[in-house]
Amino acid sequence: MTTAETSVAIILVLVGVGAFFGIVLALADKKFYMQQNPLIDEVEDILPKGQCGACGFAGCAKYAEAVVENPDVPPNLCVPGKAAVAAKVAELTGKSAGAVEERKAHVLCQGGCNAKQAARYEGIHDCAAAKLAAGGPKACKYGCLGYGSCVAACPFDALHMGPNGLPEVDTYACTGCGKCQETCPQGVMTLLPVSAPVAVHCQSHAKGPAAKKACPNACLGCGLCMRNCPHGAIKIQNFLAVVDPAVCKASGCTEATCLAKCPTGAIREAVATEKSTDAVAS
Repeated sequence: MTTAETSVAIILVLVGVGAFFGIVLALADKKFYMQQNPLIDEVEDILPKGQCGACGFAGCAKYAEAVVENPDVPPNLCVPGKAAVAAKVAELTGKSAGAVEERKAHVLCQGGCNAKQAARYEGIHDCAAAKLAAGGPKACKYGCLGYGSCVAACPFDALHMGPNGLPEVDTYACTGCGKCQETCPQGVMTLLPVSAPVAVHCQSHAKGPAAKKACPNACLGCGLCMRNCPHGAIKIQNFLAVVDPAVCKASGCTEATCLAKCPTGAIREAVATEKSTDAVAS
């Protein structure tokens, strides 16, 4: 047998083996095929397809499968879909969707360009990378690094870097999915209920003089807001003012003495309430 004939024979054998296993796999697939519940496709079709993972599942398809097949998975986990989607999923699956308040992204920093620089960073334009370089170039080690990793991670185009070097939240577009919160290495991004009357726009735990030296807009932990809140909605924890939004809202306070008393303006009206006041099922 010539070399050419040997090569042809080998090729034919390989083709034959491939065809054999292809037929075997096709028969096995046909024998063991399990048709997917068509209701899963119906549920997936009404989801917003943001693939944000806020529901706790790896994408919309996985959530649709879980909510249809698992009786313990509630129909109101799609944060971007809000009340309308929750109601439709509940109707399709025969489940009940409880209503909770909508949340929006909130920036726990107002330093931005005003915060002092401690070093010069010339590495990758990414917050996580900058943080690896001695905690970032800012003197305040608690604030926003300003490289927009949260903006890049937002699947709904609800975040943009503002002229002050801080991310700005488009509360109309924000779904409260939490991707920005998950991405930020500084923990600067958080979610607030839309009814929160006021919020602290800082998360520095440095003592007053050090905090002010690093950023003129920092919370000093001075306690003026706490002492002037007649409803007990504000506490000082580790040199930082913390507002309980539930207590603040329930008080019905209209004086907002805390805002007037804060010497650095670190406590202000919550950004989340400026453009959206809808409650949703989640």
